[in-house]
Amino acid sequence: MAIAVNIGHASSREPEVMIDINTTPLIDVLLVLLVMLIITIPVQLHAVNLNMPVGQPPPLEPPQVVTIDIDSNGTVYWNGEVIPERAKLEERLAQAAAMPVQPEVHLRPNQRAQYKDVAAVMASAQRHGVVKLGLVGHEQFLR
Repeated sequence: MAIAVNIGHASSREPEVMIDINTTPLIDVLLVLLVMLIITIPVQLHAVNLNMPVGQPPPLEPPQVVTIDIDSNGTVYWNGEVIPERAKLEERLAQAAAMPVQPEVHLRPNQRAQYKDVAAVMASAQRHGVVKLGLVGHEQFLR
């Protein structure tokens, strides 16, 4: 920065003290810094890099589906077959969990089924290691 200072004497005809700041070099330095900042900022890409597998995809087989229905009085159905006691349901869930490729278990409770019955079936499935468990038919609850 430069400062122009004129000191005049009271008896002389020169103007009084004049202090002006020359801002041109300051603006030049700021512009250079701004350009350097813009150049050094990396370009933002709106892309997601994915590591995709190479080769042939495995053959798609439709998954095996097991449907467990629970009606309004707590009766449990395994693919339409009545399961009279909880031990039989536990046995079938254990068999399904032990399969090399676990079947999808679709749990479809009735709208009037009690929560304790549905929760008991879900807890049994979790206890035996069934990982593909889903609730289906929930459209009936959207009233």
